[in-house]
Amino acid sequence: MEEAERLDRKKQHTARLSIFSNTILVLLKLIVGFSVGAVSLISEAMHSSVDLLASMIAFWAVKKSVTPPDEEHDYGHGKYENLSAAVEAVLIVGAALGIVYEAMKKFYETAVPDGLEYGIVIMVVSIGINYFVSRRLVAVGKETRSQALEADGLHLKSDIWTSVGVLAGLAIMQLTGWAWIDPIIAIFVAGIIFRAGAHMVYESVMALTDESLPETEEEKIGRIIRSCPEVRGYHCLRTRRSGSYNLLDVHVLFDGRMHLAQVHAICDEIEQKIRAEFGTFDVMIHPEPDEHHQAETKVTEYEKAREAATEVLDDPF
Repeated sequence: MEEAERLDRKKQHTARLSIFSNTILVLLKLIVGFSVGAVSLISEAMHSSVDLLASMIAFWAVKKSVTPPDEEHDYGHGKYENLSAAVEAVLIVGAALGIVYEAMKKFYETAVPDGLEYGIVIMVVSIGINYFVSRRLVAVGKETRSQALEADGLHLKSDIWTSVGVLAGLAIMQLTGWAWIDPIIAIFVAGIIFRAGAHMVYESVMALTDESLPETEEEKIGRIIRSCPEVRGYHCLRTRRSGSYNLLDVHVLFDGRMHLAQVHAICDEIEQKIRAEFGTFDVMIHPEPDEHHQAETKVTEYEKAREAATEVLDDPF
């Protein structure tokens, strides 16, 4: 319990760090961007504004996701993290489209903005801050299995490349006087942002639709189950993820002559081993006698569910 509380506090502190850093960057980029008038710098300010909103959403999701289960949420509130990642992804895609719109209007301007050196300094500072904050977010996200924090960290990491592109564009304009570089760099930034957003949309949709854990993790769970000498086999292993909270159910085979208390103790041992390897995990084990059982699989379970649903739909009453 103490370890779980420590990780929860760590997640919230890291989310606050992201909010603070993005607030500073948004203010600096907006002030310099409007003073200079470079669309690439203004687009980067818009991007950071989306980052700030996304960080606030991630902070809210992290706080909400650690709320204990209640009467309306028997499995806890972990899905709020997945939902926040989906909202963040939509915001990213919208920001990319907005940047392209603003850049297209700048193609017909020939004057190079004044004061580009201030924009260059701001972009260097932005790259440095995003580098350290993104590393922190991803590290804590993986440690605590927080999709919201990890998504926010990967988002900031992608911002480093967009900031490098904007920095290069400002430097080239400063050296050559080529005004058309400004909208080109802005569209380049939009493309990177859009790609990151599309990937996050896919990941969020898969999590919200209860995608199974990766095959490598399911194989590791299988090895843990088989490591108990009393276990004669297992089947119908099903997994899913709810934010940083993992869930599984599985049928495990035992000698039918074993005492119920012994079977229960072995199931407890399996659960403890799985949690020791993966962290927070809701484990549901269905013990079966090896001598009398049906060789069910995920497919047969799905077929039974479909048959039950079909019977309900066919029943006029």
